[in-house]
Amino acid sequence: MMKTRKMGTIPYTYRDLGSVDEIKNKKVDGVHAYCFCSGKLVLVYSEKKGYWTPPGGAVEKGESVEGAVRREIKEETNMKVLKQRIIGYQEVFEPTKTTIQTRSVCLVEPYGPFVSDPDGGEITEIKLIEPKDYKKYFDWGEVGDYMMERALGLLKELI
Repeated sequence: MMKTRKMGTIPYTYRDLGSVDEIKNKKVDGVHAYCFCSGKLVLVYSEKKGYWTPPGGAVEKGESVEGAVRREIKEETNMKVLKQRIIGYQEVFEPTKTTIQTRSVCLVEPYGPFVSDPDGGEITEIKLIEPKDYKKYFDWGEVGDYMMERALGLLKELI
């Protein structure tokens, strides 16, 4: 069971992935990426939503998971993805539908200074933090801790 801000506690499953090819036959609804810039974890804040999270969002029609990760990171942080690797995915069993969300790890660098999210302006701030401090900003529970641990392990392969 997973706690959400809007719906309380809902069931979900999480699975590790070695490659994005392992989910090529599934409709992925959303992506989130643990992004690292000069050793710091990149987080985004939405004043409208009132919380910090790793960058991410919806997958657009016809878009690949990797393409959605690159686009969302650029839109939300004004950063370029240098390297990325998928970590895994969650199937979230909402009351009216099941959604699939992937998690990835990325090395990123700024295109330039962050001003605001150009796609609707939902992201109002970005922050680069020490990875060990992530729970001060967001807590995705036990599976979130596992994914962060996995992201940090896979990050070493990207460097």
